[in-house]
Amino acid sequence: MGGAEHCSQHGFLLVWGGGKIGSIETQLNTTNFSSPAPGSGGFMDPQKIAGYFGVAPGMKIADFGSGAGYFTIILAKMVGESGVVTAIDILDSALDTLRAKAKSEGLENIETVRSNLEIPGGSGLNSDSQDMVLLANILFQNENKSPIIAEAKRVLKPTGTLVVIDWQKGTGGFGPPDDLRTDPRELRETIVSSGFQFSSEIDAGIFHLGMVFRKV
Repeated sequence: MGGAEHCSQHGFLLVWGGGKIGSIETQLNTTNFSSPAPGSGGFMDPQKIAGYFGVAPGMKIADFGSGAGYFTIILAKMVGESGVVTAIDILDSALDTLRAKAKSEGLENIETVRSNLEIPGGSGLNSDSQDMVLLANILFQNENKSPIIAEAKRVLKPTGTLVVIDWQKGTGGFGPPDDLRTDPRELRETIVSSGFQFSSEIDAGIFHLGMVFRKV
């Protein structure tokens, strides 16, 4: 079975069985959705979804697999000047785009890190340093999700928040093949068994699941 290139959170390039599917963002732009959020490609509304996260001014948030930063920019505005959002991605091109967006928005509370989150300590963040970690469209890429979840737990403060947004199994449409998407119940059990307590579900649109957990 072919695999996926490590890809950014949004507008990513996928390879399944050695065949290039292409940019999801490009495909999305050919699809008709009602009132899509700017920059979301019509798949989901990051502004609306982020409102469910429980973000407060002054928070430190790590955006794992940030991609071009659709969530990063929104979160940086929500935490304000007293907060910090650290965007972590393996693609330089995605981080370059994010830095350009942050500059155009006048945001100085975003830090970017190029890193592989599949290795221990990959984020480069200190242990127990973050109020929240966001995993958006990153877990489906990995059969072994444990290293990424473990890194999220490591950097979260005690009782810190883990927010997971991922492709919903059985919804069809664009995006990864269904066999690469995780059943919500299975994903929830995997995260709980990694040292988290399930808190709530959030509405992430028709193609995505959304869940919030607390570190225990």
